[in-house]
Amino acid sequence: MTGREAGGDAELKKELDATLHARRELGEEYESALVDSFLEKVEQRLDGAVDRRVRRQLAEQQMVVARGTRSPQGATDSWGERFGFGIVSLVLAVPLSAIGGGVAHLPGLLVAWAGIVGVNVVQAARVTPNFFGRRRAKSDSDWED
Repeated sequence: MTGREAGGDAELKKELDATLHARRELGEEYESALVDSFLEKVEQRLDGAVDRRVRRQLAEQQMVVARGTRSPQGATDSWGERFGFGIVSLVLAVPLSAIGGGVAHLPGLLVAWAGIVGVNVVQAARVTPNFFGRRRAKSDSDWED
């Protein structure tokens, strides 16, 4: 955790404490306004963090382009991204299967799973450059004989 994040957490904790204190003093009729105000501050903090992260990534990409090099494979294809996508697709498969099977029985179930498999194939093709392409022949090797 960076110093900026630790400071942000301390500030948010102070804001939350102040909001709770104000709620106790003002009563339940102001609870909605106080919660909205606190959530707005949290949203602004998140927006700022996302903006900083996006600017940093854009600057890194511009540096890569300026140097004329390719971005490292890990930057676009992390194990965590693939694992997370797999978990999310399995979690979503349960309600999609239930809906498809409940509404249209076996054909609905097959359509739901065809969609799930299709989305996962597209994701695999996105993160694996030669997913549909041919395998490299021996003459295509990066090593010169």
